[in-house]
Amino acid sequence: MTSEQDVTPPVEPAPKRGLPGAAKVGIVFVVLVGASAWLLSGSDNPFVYSKLVDEVMSSPEAHEGRRLRVEGELRQGSIQFREDPCEWRFVLYKEDKEMAVRFPQCVVPDTFRDGMGIQVTVQGELGDDGVFLANQVIPRCPSKYEMQQRMEAGEEMPYDPNATLPGQS
Repeated sequence: MTSEQDVTPPVEPAPKRGLPGAAKVGIVFVVLVGASAWLLSGSDNPFVYSKLVDEVMSSPEAHEGRRLRVEGELRQGSIQFREDPCEWRFVLYKEDKEMAVRFPQCVVPDTFRDGMGIQVTVQGELGDDGVFLANQVIPRCPSKYEMQQRMEAGEEMPYDPNATLPGQS
């Protein structure tokens, strides 16, 4: 004979908690796609479309209004500065194509100067008027080895490190 104390009721398994495996994979996929879309739409986006001036200006209508990074050589003598409102204007070129650039800010990098074929990368959008509205200007100066070769060939430094730019005191 068994007493009531010895009898234990059968234990039912606890219901499973959480999502099934397929649902977890689906959620991870949606989060990754959403994060990628957010990164690609950001204004300081490192993944903007990058082109050369001649590629963009060969078919400007295909690039209008798109966020771009465009690289070209600074046209010597093309830099203009306006103080009120602050704005830099200049021309980049590659091969036989040119692109006018507007940069509506007061300060540019120190190495942004006329002379010696400085390569410049700009980031922004190409307007329907064919002028590139830049929000970032990145000059690339010749390497010290290239600079040394040019100086040995009789060229001068692209800029005087002690000189001031227009609009700077």
